Parts: sequence; C-alpha cells; structure tokens
Amino acid sequence: MEVILKEDVANLGHRGDVVKVADGYGRNFLLPRKLALQATVANKAVVDQMKAAAARRSATEKVLAEELLTKLEPVVLTFTRKSGDHGQLFGSVTSADIASELETKGFDVDRRKIQLGEPLKALGNFDVAIKLHREVTAHLKVNVLGEAVEEAPVAEPAAEAAVAE
Repeated sequence: MEVILKEDVANLGHRGDVVKVADGYGRNFLLPRKLALQATVANKAVVDQMKAAAARRSATEKVLAEELLTKLEPVVLTFTRKSGDHGQLFGSVTSADIASELETKGFDVDRRKIQLGEPLKALGNFDVAIKLHREVTAHLKVNVLGEAVEEAPVAEPAAEAAVAE
C-alpha cells in the first residue's frame, strides 16, 4: 500500500513523502491516526501543495525551535529523590518529570520530545537531549540529588522481651 505522510513518522519518512508500507500498518495505524492519506491519483496531485506548505511550516517551526534552544541552554533542572546507600534512586526521574519541571519554569516542551533512553535511576549530573525540531536538538543539564532517608530505629531484642512480659 502506498501512502502520503501528513506528519513526520519515525523510521518511515517526513511530511509529504510518498512511501510504501504494509497494508495492515497503513490501514490500522497510519490512516486512523490521520498520519497519512492513501496515495490515490487525486491525493498525489495534492502532494505538491502539501510539500510547499510543509516547507513553509517547517521553516517557521525551525526558527521557533532555535529561539527555544537559546532559552533552554542555560537552564539546569534539579530533582531531589530518595536514594539508597550506593546512589541508586528508590524511584526514577522520567521524561514526564522533566517536562513538568520545564513547564513550571515557563517552557512548553512535549515529553515525547525529551530523549531519555531509560529513566534516570541514579544520583548525579546528566545531559538530556530534547529534539525540538528535526534539525534542532537542545541539551539540558539535569542534576539528581539524594534526599536523606530516615531509617526507623532498630529496637534491641532484650528490650522487646522486657516489654512483652
């Protein structure tokens, strides 16, 4: 099945490309999510208009992404989480945590654009990539600090035996 992409699809193509995909992938994923149109003769005539509009839209998105890049460069996010003795976190810092922290600082970044291979599960300083545009990637500094974990005092067995009597 040939389809015309209406949006950029990872590992498939960019907006306006005519690509050949498996029938099930096109019919069950791309078309219902409005990521693509079926490549008919009439739709192929529209591709040129879509490519011109996509080029204009991409140019403006790139300019906005570059402006956001300059604003994001000096930002350092700090997270405080409970951790164990060896610097392992009891929880983790995810892309959703980073996106919500950026939102509190006044930046509107979709969590899907934050490229974390796996959630951050250790203490330390990390460099996190944010793909703002296909050609613009920002690098954000994230510090994960440990919070002191208070352990319950361990009662001595002799004291417990005296209380039980």
